[in-house]
Amino acid sequence: MTEPSGNQAGGILGALPMPVLLVGPHGELRYVNAAAEQFFAMAEAALLQHALADLLPPASPLFALMRQARERGASVGERNLDLSNPRLGERIADATITPAGDDLVVVLHERSVAQRLDRQLQHRGAARAVSNMAAVLAHEVKNPLAGIRGAAQLLEDAVRPADRNLVQLICDETDRVRALIDRMESFGNPAALIRLPVNIHEVLDRVCQVAKTSFARERRIVENYDPSLPPVLGDRDHLIQAFMNIVRNAADAALQGGEIVLATAYRPGLRMHPQNLPLEVTVRDNGPGIAASLLPHVFDPFVTTKSNGAGLGLALVAKIIGDHGGIVECESQPRKTVFRVLLPIALTDLDTPIHALEKAYA
Repeated sequence: MTEPSGNQAGGILGALPMPVLLVGPHGELRYVNAAAEQFFAMAEAALLQHALADLLPPASPLFALMRQARERGASVGERNLDLSNPRLGERIADATITPAGDDLVVVLHERSVAQRLDRQLQHRGAARAVSNMAAVLAHEVKNPLAGIRGAAQLLEDAVRPADRNLVQLICDETDRVRALIDRMESFGNPAALIRLPVNIHEVLDRVCQVAKTSFARERRIVENYDPSLPPVLGDRDHLIQAFMNIVRNAADAALQGGEIVLATAYRPGLRMHPQNLPLEVTVRDNGPGIAASLLPHVFDPFVTTKSNGAGLGLALVAKIIGDHGGIVECESQPRKTVFRVLLPIALTDLDTPIHALEKAYA
């Protein structure tokens, strides 16, 4: 079997979603892939001018692991290494180090990425549970509700005028329960998605148009878009619904006079199995923020801080984005809450390699 050439091997390593570095005998960096560029927030040309010791603290446990690999002449690995530093912030990763002659191949698996994927699977599982529950409720509850409401309407003319508010209360509450079941039923079959090339800015423009004339009239909406972005592979109506829910949530948080910022960007270094998710949409508000205890659960069904909320809006967002093969996450602190959505792009030419697109949008 023919071994891959150097260019082919570099192309394979460059396509991997985890950071890969080739470290020389004196700690100099001899190769980095695109994921490593993103991990260290530095371009390849700049990274190759540094030694690994320039990028990590001297006491970093990665250096001890590298010494072990050299001494044993065999691969070594360790989980949850703390690679944080003031410039990069918090970085927790699993590391595998393999000797290659005088060099070391260092492969990092950033834990935050794995945690993102785990959270998405949890959100999708929760959404499926809601979908199954909705199917049962629709069958077992909707028909009796219709009967209760019909009986209440018949009673309206038979009761005293002073008691008619009680009849109206019955009707209102049955309508509210039915509306809740209808919203739960929106967690439908992902096969209903019609995925075509979609201009994400047309989606966001529609969302902003509705927001400015209704629920966000008293907020300032700022749009910072990259007009050169390629199309998203998605269902236009479902994407509008997802971003409408996110922006509505931001409007509720920003309160009257607050600010909502929508931004788009191309992130070529971000690769998430099984596909690339380089298109990023963020929605930021300057509200009071989400409580730390609630933040890990904001996409779970029935979790809400609103007195009249059902807790299904963001759960539906997680399901729609998940059905698109994307990721949605939330970061929050006082005066800055950010919802970040990562989506796949639509390749208009199936023969166009992803690195050509990355070069075009670098």
